[in-house]
Amino acid sequence: MDTLYPPIIDVIIPAFNEENAVGNVVKDLPRSRVREVVVVDNNSRDDTRRAAEEAGATVLDEPRQGYGYACLKGIEYLRNKPTPPDVVVFIDADYSDHPEELPLLVDYLTTNNLDMVIGSRALGKREPGSMTPQQVFGNWLATTLISRLYGVHYTDLGPFRAVRYTGLLEMDMQDTTYGWTVEMQLKAAKMGFRTGEVPVTYRRRIGHSKISGTVKGTLLAGYKILSWIFKYR
Repeated sequence: MDTLYPPIIDVIIPAFNEENAVGNVVKDLPRSRVREVVVVDNNSRDDTRRAAEEAGATVLDEPRQGYGYACLKGIEYLRNKPTPPDVVVFIDADYSDHPEELPLLVDYLTTNNLDMVIGSRALGKREPGSMTPQQVFGNWLATTLISRLYGVHYTDLGPFRAVRYTGLLEMDMQDTTYGWTVEMQLKAAKMGFRTGEVPVTYRRRIGHSKISGTVKGTLLAGYKILSWIFKYR
């Protein structure tokens, strides 16, 4: 059993133009389990900041556009806290994941003494239309390549994940855009971290996806993910 129980949990939510969704994400997190919710406003042009603050989150500004930039800003903030967290949870701001399922990830991590747990949409229940065909195929291709090249089996590159804070710092994350999730999973594999997956529920996001909702975003994300897989190998 894990000796750090109950763990101190902080949540990082990167957000870009998610005024209609981010408040729901913050409100649905089990606050009795979470010390602080950190929303990183990634150069939004709407009322994302106001919605997040009204829901009770700490809001940081990251004007450099990019999912990775936003996550790195959140990590930088946690570094400066007098007492660091034991576990950091990442979740998207679009309300596609179910924030109330956070204990599934964290409890699985602590009970099994793991370093990282991915919330797997492939293993869980997906609402029809919640993932585009290119997302499903891209996840299958990426996880298959990781399994064959790195010998570690993942079923998803899902953004909903729980990571030990000490391990997160050891990874020295670098990607600033689309490759953030795959970089983390590749580094965990290369560093011999103990990882696991739990099924999570996935629904249609609120609003329009900036990545899978456009041809350009889909192509750039796919290129970045495959580049990380082969480059890091």
